[in-house]
Amino acid sequence: MIGGVIMQKNLVILGSTGSIGTQALEVAEQAGYGVLALAAARQVDKLEEQIRAFKPRYAAMFDEQAASELRARVADMPITVLEGMDGLCALASLPEADMVLNSVVGMVGLRPTLAAVEAGKDVALANKETLVAGGAFVMDAVAKAGVRLLPVDSEHSAIFQCLQGCPPAERALQRIILTASGGPFFGKTCDELSRVTLTDALKHPNWSMGQKITVDSATMMNKGLELIEARWLFDMPPEKIDVVVHRESIVHSLVEYDDNAVVAQLGVPDMRVPIQYALTYPERLPSPVKQLRLEDWAKLTFAAPDDETFPTINMARRALSLGGLYPAALNAANEVAVGAFIAGEIGFLDIMRLAGSVLDMPLPTPSSVEDVFTVDREIREQTRAAITAMKRG
Repeated sequence: MIGGVIMQKNLVILGSTGSIGTQALEVAEQAGYGVLALAAARQVDKLEEQIRAFKPRYAAMFDEQAASELRARVADMPITVLEGMDGLCALASLPEADMVLNSVVGMVGLRPTLAAVEAGKDVALANKETLVAGGAFVMDAVAKAGVRLLPVDSEHSAIFQCLQGCPPAERALQRIILTASGGPFFGKTCDELSRVTLTDALKHPNWSMGQKITVDSATMMNKGLELIEARWLFDMPPEKIDVVVHRESIVHSLVEYDDNAVVAQLGVPDMRVPIQYALTYPERLPSPVKQLRLEDWAKLTFAAPDDETFPTINMARRALSLGGLYPAALNAANEVAVGAFIAGEIGFLDIMRLAGSVLDMPLPTPSSVEDVFTVDREIREQTRAAITAMKRG
């Protein structure tokens, strides 16, 4: 902010047709930011609608056939349409861009994040897999480039906001406390979970999200992945990162200092708040989100996670303890298993079994980020083979 005026920013939004991307466009419009480029996987109709509304100079579709269709549809507009991974990375490193919001789903997001960082761009990160799979390599690249990696997930944004009140030189963190809603199956037994359906899993109590992340919330893997992210974002050892179930999703996360003082960030469950904070940091702007009035809530509850029924958080801890490629392997197996559950090929409990099995595999020590992509590909193939064998009986 200069002279009381928020400075203009040119944004690149990767994953613009998803839940985070569409809300980011709302935030950008309200803030008066320019939209330089948009990218999506394959939703041609929705991306065309966004292009006509926001008039970006560039667009990309990960699916090449979808990119070809989009080019034909927007041939009347002054826009360059790219495709595939090369297209995503090209948009992430556009010289005119001031910030890249990465909200694509899955491992697809890692290369564009690295492309943006290496091009000297600040990144608003909503893609978990970037840090889950490539944490050490990404954070090294961020340090070398001298750019900012700003969290968009509500939990990590909450931690980031809590830390603003304590100068880094004086920061003495004792603990990070991630809150979890518990998903739609909080309190259920393994026997009950053996019979749940996709429709059941998609009934999140508080948040409206895409299918993959909603299923991850149901298995609690989402919180495990967030624990891995927090380890890298805030340079905290996993034993100093705790998880507490908070069903109301009003307290978004907390930090505890060495004097046992605990600082929390609260607000109504609406992703536009953390999205806007990442895009406007270090400034704050008014938002359309309704004001939190604590008197409207009869109580706020907290409980320990049920690690026996939902072992995924401990899977993430074990992956971090094993180090190297194990977090990437856990993520890869989980992505494939969640996709199979969504497709009706496996049961709900099979997701956790398949994901956890990779932690018993011998994996090499990585020497470069390319090793991350190699193990990701291999674990996906092995997990698909395991699913095929399960289906055959």
